[in-house]
Amino acid sequence: MLFEKFLTYGLVLLVCLIIVAIYMRKLKKASQVVEAKIEKAKQEGLFEPVSLHPEINLNTCIKSGGCIAACPEKDILGIVNGKATLINASHCVGHGACFHSCPVEAITLVIGTEKRGVDLPHVSQTFESNIPGIYIAGELGGMGLIKNSVEQGQAAVENIIKAGVKKSSTAQYDLIIIGAGPAGISASLTAKKHNLNFLTLEQDSLGGTVFTFPRSKIVMTAPMDLPLYGKVKLFNTSKSELLDLWKTVLSTNQIEIKEYTKVEGILLEGNHFKVMTLKGEEFSSQYILLAIGRRGSPRKLNIPGEELEKVAYRLLEPENVSGKNVVVVGGGDSAIEAALSLSEQNKVILSYRGEHFSRLKPQNRDNLQKAVENGALDVRYKSNLKKIETEKAVLAHDGATEPEILPNDLVYIFAGGELPTAFLEKAGIKITKRFGYTMKKHG
Repeated sequence: MLFEKFLTYGLVLLVCLIIVAIYMRKLKKASQVVEAKIEKAKQEGLFEPVSLHPEINLNTCIKSGGCIAACPEKDILGIVNGKATLINASHCVGHGACFHSCPVEAITLVIGTEKRGVDLPHVSQTFESNIPGIYIAGELGGMGLIKNSVEQGQAAVENIIKAGVKKSSTAQYDLIIIGAGPAGISASLTAKKHNLNFLTLEQDSLGGTVFTFPRSKIVMTAPMDLPLYGKVKLFNTSKSELLDLWKTVLSTNQIEIKEYTKVEGILLEGNHFKVMTLKGEEFSSQYILLAIGRRGSPRKLNIPGEELEKVAYRLLEPENVSGKNVVVVGGGDSAIEAALSLSEQNKVILSYRGEHFSRLKPQNRDNLQKAVENGALDVRYKSNLKKIETEKAVLAHDGATEPEILPNDLVYIFAGGELPTAFLEKAGIKITKRFGYTMKKHG
C-alpha cells in the first residue's frame, strides 16, 4: 500500500515536471520569437521610439500580458524571459491602452528618449502656459490620445472660467480656441456650455490631425465624456464616423468652426490678446487656448506651382480618385501608403530624393516591392520635384542633364510637418527639449 502511494505521488510529480518543462520550453520559444523581432526592428531602425510611448518598469512587471492584448497595433510590445518589452517602438502612436490595462501599474507613458529629445511647451497643472492667459491642451502638450485630448480641452476651459472672465473687457471674445481637433472641439463645447463668447479657428478642416492618421479605423481605448453630449463609446470607429459625431454635436449646439483659417501670430495688447490670420483678419480675446497639434503645418517644397489646387498634403479618400496621372512625393510610411492606395485606380509615380527607403513598416515595404514588381507603381529614386504646372510636373533626377516632363493631374506631397515652435516662441511661449519625459494627466 505504501509503495503504491509513493508510486502515485511519483507519477503525479513526474507529470507536473513534464508540464512545467513543456511550459518553460514554450516560454523560451516565445521569447526567442520576440527577440528575433526586436533584432529585426533594430536592423530596420524601428526599435527607437519617436513619440509618446510606454516605458516598462521591469521590477514591477508580472507578465500578465494585458498590455500586449490591449494594444491595438501589432508587435509594439512583447514578452522576453517573463518580462514585457518594446519591439517596434517607432510604430507606437500613443493610444495608452497598455498603460490603462496593466494591473500593477508597471507602465508609464513617456515622450522622448535619452537620445532623442522632444520639444514641449511649458504647461502648468491648469494647462496655462508661461504666458498668463494662453492655455495649451491636447497633442501640442504631449498627450495626443483622443480621450485625453477631449478631457484636457474641457478641463482647460473649466480652468479659464475659474481664472475669471471679465464681461467688461473690450476684447471681442472671452476665448479664442485655435485648433478643431479632439481638444479644440471639446473646448468649444465646454465654452458653449458655460455661455462664453468664443471663436474656434482651424487651419484645415474639422477634426484636425485625427484625419491625417494613415489608418481608416481609429481605435479609442476607453469611453469618453463629450461635453453637451455625454458618454461616447467608440472602440473601433472610422474617421468619417467620428467626424459625423462631431458635426452632429456641434450642429445641435449651434457651434460653427471657422475652418481653413490659419493663425499667423498672437500678440498681447493691453489686457487682451490680438490674433492675426494669414487672411489678414484680426480678432481680440481675453484668453487663448492652443489645441493645434504637434505637426503644425505640412512642410512645403517651396517650388513654382505648389499653390495650385491640384496639390495636396494629405490623402483622405483615395477610392474617389481614378484615371489620373499622379505624382506622390516622399519617402515615409504616409507617402508609401498613399502611393499604394492611389496606384489601384491611377498611374502613379512615387518620387523620393534618397537612394532607398528606410524606417518603413515591414508590411509597407513588402507591399511596395510587390507593386513595383507588378508594374503597378513607378518609383523614381534620387529625384526631386522642381516645378508643378496645370497639366504637367517637372521632375529632376540626380546626374541627369535634363529634367523629366511628366503629364500630371494631381500631386501629393508628404514631406512631414513643421513643428509650430517658431509660432509659439513668437507668442512668448517657452519651449524646452525633453528627454524621456514622463507624461502626467492634468486636471
